[in-house]
Amino acid sequence: MFDPMQTLNQLLETYGESHKNATNKFIHWICVPSIMFSLAGLLMAIPNPFLTEKSFILNWAFAFFVCAWIYYMRLSVVMFLSFLVIGLLMLWGNFEIFKAVDTRGNLALISLIIFAIAWIGQFVGHKIEGKKPSFLQDLQFLLIGPAWLLHFIYNKIGVKY
Repeated sequence: MFDPMQTLNQLLETYGESHKNATNKFIHWICVPSIMFSLAGLLMAIPNPFLTEKSFILNWAFAFFVCAWIYYMRLSVVMFLSFLVIGLLMLWGNFEIFKAVDTRGNLALISLIIFAIAWIGQFVGHKIEGKKPSFLQDLQFLLIGPAWLLHFIYNKIGVKY
């Protein structure tokens, strides 16, 4: 569970302990965003009581992102702002797929395939690494994984988070 005493840097360091192998890191650069994107698609595919039409905002994926944004806001305003943009882009991307495939079932199927392949990739990466995925220790690492990737970009361009 979320420990407000843990800083973002502590969480990133702990997460990084099981992500040292170059192949595992490379796999994470592909699979973590794919999991995020496909999870948004799976959640968007769930019917909601608010609308009978397709909606960019009023769906379960948006509700999930709001919760994630609150989590990131508690850790870092910079991470929150980044994930606000990333989340909105993922919602938009899935909404466009939803419009193109025309049914929740088709969106769910596409998302499920991406989700399953990406998780297989994650577990292959951790098998190569020789360490268990961090989220098995603490579920909040499911949200730290994307921040861990973003922190490399921030460090490279000199952004303080």
